Amino acid sequence: MARDIDPSLNRRRLRLELRRAREATGQTQTDAAQALDWSLSKIMRIEAGTVSISVTDLRALLQHYGVADGDLRRELEEAARGSRGPSWWTGYNDVLTPAFRQYLGYESAAASIRTYHPIVVPGLLQTEDYAMAMLEPHVEEARARRIVELRTERQERALENDVPPWTFFVLDEAALHRQIGGPRVLRRQLQHLVDMAQRPRVSVQVLPFTVGAHFATLNSFILLGFTDDEDLLYLESQGNQSIRDDHELIVQHQECFESLREIAYGGDQAIDLISKTRDGLDTS
Repeated sequence: MARDIDPSLNRRRLRLELRRAREATGQTQTDAAQALDWSLSKIMRIEAGTVSISVTDLRALLQHYGVADGDLRRELEEAARGSRGPSWWTGYNDVLTPAFRQYLGYESAAASIRTYHPIVVPGLLQTEDYAMAMLEPHVEEARARRIVELRTERQERALENDVPPWTFFVLDEAALHRQIGGPRVLRRQLQHLVDMAQRPRVSVQVLPFTVGAHFATLNSFILLGFTDDEDLLYLESQGNQSIRDDHELIVQHQECFESLREIAYGGDQAIDLISKTRDGLDTS
């Protein structure tokens, strides 16, 4: 039932269906707001999936858009009832920015996650001690531990589901050598990469030093893919932006990621490089 899943996923379902219904009538958001005597911001927030919607308001929208399918109306009403309440990450609001809260809502619904980072191991692949070592120089210890708890739960929800999304990671070889936390912490982190690379639905590739400069040399990014919507681009290095509407920028990063995958080591070649780096660490 819709009430048994995270409220953010129900809000997303409503966002997609209501936008489709409005566009099918040829109306703009302004047209719909004026016809219902609502504020434009109310329509925009509903279609952005950032707020819940009451069953009464949902029925008014469906009536206005001429949605007559009884089964669909019942499903959406159930989703509206399940759109209220906190999402799983609400308990971490003390360490979350609004932009990252928004991103987590998208990530929860993704069918695929494509990640590139040129400097460190991406968050979804970090061990707890590696993550703590990254945070400790800049963040008070108690806050750092809360962030690591959030990161761990995010990993579990993204990667430990019965049917997890397809995940594709491209790491720069520099991340394998940067001794965050020292050689022992890095050794455990590299072993974790080897373990993750052998999971189904997980691809871990390494971009070797020998490829030289390339489009993504200085910028990390995440691309989320969906079965029922267009890709979303997340840029942490540029104000934690979740980008859906800049299609040219999204296509640019889609092409970039595919080009990175073509030149990066994958499969046994990537595992061999990670293992060789791990075994070369002096942990004495």
